[in-house]
Amino acid sequence: METAFTPLASLGGGLMIGASALLLMATNGRIAGISGLTSRIFARATDGEARGVSALFILGLLLAAPLWWLVSGGWPEQRVPSSPLLMAVAGLLVGFGAILGGGCTSGHGVCGISRGSARSIVATVTFMTAAVLTVLVTRHLI
Repeated sequence: METAFTPLASLGGGLMIGASALLLMATNGRIAGISGLTSRIFARATDGEARGVSALFILGLLLAAPLWWLVSGGWPEQRVPSSPLLMAVAGLLVGFGAILGGGCTSGHGVCGISRGSARSIVATVTFMTAAVLTVLVTRHLI
């Protein structure tokens, strides 16, 4: 399986992710970690403002594909060459890793590293190493 090389689209996406994380931190003092934002929506102890901000941020993520469709006239291309069972197992493993690591890739990789958090740097090195090994095994050894 070949991976498409899309430097301009990737740069644009990265700039939007960084801008949204910066905007959330500047306006609400919150880190744009998706697992934390999602858990805040469902937590009993969360105040209404934090729940609302979190819900709006997640809603923005969910509306990105329909907005793309409205602007371009077509859905974003997404190919996932795996079985639904493998995808479900992978999703559970990612969720478990986010709980075990005290956050997700967006919280640690985007927000934590930019704040110079040693814990986030270790977490990011750990999940990037796991990702590289996973690709090596699944694409080159199996």
